[in-house]
Amino acid sequence: MGHWLSRNIVEPGKLPLLLALGAFVLTFLVTRVITRLIRAGRGPFRNIRPGGLHVHHVVPGVVLMVVGGFGAVAEGRHGFGAALSAVLFGMGAGLVLDEFALVLHLDDVYWTEQGRKSVEIVVLTAALVALVLCGFAPFGVNELTPDELQNRGLVVVNTLANFLLALVALAKGKPRLALIGAVVPLVALVGAVRLARPGSPWARRFYRYRPRARRRARVRAYRHDARWAAVRDRVHDLLAGAPDR
Repeated sequence: MGHWLSRNIVEPGKLPLLLALGAFVLTFLVTRVITRLIRAGRGPFRNIRPGGLHVHHVVPGVVLMVVGGFGAVAEGRHGFGAALSAVLFGMGAGLVLDEFALVLHLDDVYWTEQGRKSVEIVVLTAALVALVLCGFAPFGVNELTPDELQNRGLVVVNTLANFLLALVALAKGKPRLALIGAVVPLVALVGAVRLARPGSPWARRFYRYRPRARRRARVRAYRHDARWAAVRDRVHDLLAGAPDR
């Protein structure tokens, strides 16, 4: 186990990615604690309002991402500069994605139902980075043997097939499966072969004249949401605080 960790995670080339992931997760958690304290009126923290303008933390997040990103390009993957740039970039990404819903809606939806999208994006991003950190390559190219990797045609076909599966899953209204499936191909396959969600591009195009398929898709989506929506909301509330009702 220790050999696997040293080979796949803490090797010098992956140390910046590990630091960026740690800074990203820690920044998100600390930010959520502070915003919940501000919301409850506890502690010394307050919203920043110079001249009456509410400065959201996505602003310093963008600054940190720019500094960390350009620093990483300049420093490469080794040395103290690379490590510092990775930490700055991870912190900036945590601040920006914590307000992903605000950027998406161009409105202050932080404590609303729409604000839950920020938590979903943060969790999904952390999961994808962790998979890459553990050795998973996008579209499953890492699963090929050295002999197969020498055959560029096979690599192209394998990558294209997994990419198409991820696109089908996305068209069926399953963005989480599509994104994770870009790294873990079998996940994309599950999303591609199952029924599309109602209202998805796939359902509008291919279920238009198939009432039975539309009905099955609605029933399956209803059962899935009834089973998992409450669990998902409890996790969101635990991590980020309950939205305004």
